Amino acid sequence: MGELHHECGIAAIYHLPNSSPSRLVPLAGPEQVSRLMPRMLLDLQNRGQLAAGFTTYSPQRPRLLDTYKQIGTVIEAFRLNHHAKHESIMRQFAGRAAIGHVRYATCGGNDLSYAQPFDRHHGCKWKWFSLAFNGQLSNFAELRTGLLDLIDYHLTRETDTEIIMHYLSHELRGDERPDLVDVFTNLARRFDGAYNLAFMNAMGDMAILRDPKGFRPLCYARDGALFAAASESVPLLNLGFQDIRSLEPGEMIVIQDNEFRVERFAERQKTSHCFFEWIYFANVASTLDDRSVYLTRAALGKELAHDERRLGKVPLDTDTIVVPVPDTGKAAADAMAFELGLRSVEGLMRNRYVGRTFIEGQHRADRARLKYTPLREVLEGKRVLLVEDTIVRSTTMKSLLHEIRERGKAREIHVRVACPPIVAPCFYGIDMSTVRELFAPRFMHESGRPTQEHLEAMAAELGADSLFYLPLEAVARCINLPTDRLCRACITGKYPTTTGEQLYELAMINNNGPANGRTYELVTAASTRRKQ
Repeated sequence: MGELHHECGIAAIYHLPNSSPSRLVPLAGPEQVSRLMPRMLLDLQNRGQLAAGFTTYSPQRPRLLDTYKQIGTVIEAFRLNHHAKHESIMRQFAGRAAIGHVRYATCGGNDLSYAQPFDRHHGCKWKWFSLAFNGQLSNFAELRTGLLDLIDYHLTRETDTEIIMHYLSHELRGDERPDLVDVFTNLARRFDGAYNLAFMNAMGDMAILRDPKGFRPLCYARDGALFAAASESVPLLNLGFQDIRSLEPGEMIVIQDNEFRVERFAERQKTSHCFFEWIYFANVASTLDDRSVYLTRAALGKELAHDERRLGKVPLDTDTIVVPVPDTGKAAADAMAFELGLRSVEGLMRNRYVGRTFIEGQHRADRARLKYTPLREVLEGKRVLLVEDTIVRSTTMKSLLHEIRERGKAREIHVRVACPPIVAPCFYGIDMSTVRELFAPRFMHESGRPTQEHLEAMAAELGADSLFYLPLEAVARCINLPTDRLCRACITGKYPTTTGEQLYELAMINNNGPANGRTYELVTAASTRRKQ
């Protein structure tokens, strides 16, 4: 609901040479398939709005790899609302291959130097590369220290993308062109956390890979000589691809010497798919690891309806309406209302034309007023079952409830959350890395199911008449994946990697201490204190 953010989305496209053109290529032809990249990134805009960019490859120009990136949304960065300027960008950066990126930051600054892809120039073509990254390395601090301990190493940014770039450069340091599978196999032994990567070098080689635990989704498709990949299925579907697949965790796609192949670069591990992808982050039209996002959210609503009947707290009559918090709460709200025999109505209208930068520049408590307009004609005098996808920090929800009550004149507001309470930080790419910033741990001293006393205290704090969360065990059931294949660390406090467990321990220590800042930024300082 605007207070939870994901780190980035990646995309790639490549038309293999010396082959018949795919039916999906743009009118300009196979040597300009890079023109499709802004469209792909636009379909990934839900994953990041701070910056957008792409690197293209063309053997017909002196700059074999060339990168364009700007601060802002895809429309702003690629000047999609100004035909002449957009066309100039597309001509200048035309290529038969491209990798692209949309950014939201969980670490690092908001200036252009942090926008991706990152490129590393070199006179040797296979050492000249560009890189786009989605995820977060939970052992960032350890990797950073390892680099700075080397003689004369210097880092210009506080971001794990630069860390990856340097470790990748180190793997490419020899005099012979290495096998890309070997390169990323070696990196996988060092990296802990979530990392989907799109890599391209000045030889025209491309590598797309998904980390061994599969935290973040990664989809790909082919149509004849045309290949494309993206963080979600929607960009591929909208380009016209039909056979869209999910890349398996620990696998990579390699395009080298005009050949396409899928290789395993890391040993099989127990998967840890982030459950939030289905509940919140992904486009509702996407299918991830063969599970529909829309059907998952509808299942969440059915679960809420079942529990609503069991609770029996709110009369299910004509004075009660179901209202989604747009947009990610709508599928769950509609399904819940249908199951209960109630009306699902848009009592909140989202203002889609207020720029994100303007909203984010306001005080958090004022953002709900800027972003949502309560409809008094719909809400006045009604009991409202307000369906939200999640509650993280609660400030926005408090403001929203105030607006619904004061401006919408709702008689009662009963908040129903299509997710269990968030009780622990995420160290794999979601912008919540400390315990103290979270709402639920202030009331629940341990993870698990909140008691009625907890719920009443939380409802009072929010200004709601009642509050109920989705039960913990319902998450895997709604996604239709076994519990042990999902990462549920933020709702259980149980992490799928060693570094995640260590960071959570530090986060719990810092929760009641004086330390400020994101947990992974405090690891080095904490290690120093323990040695003293």
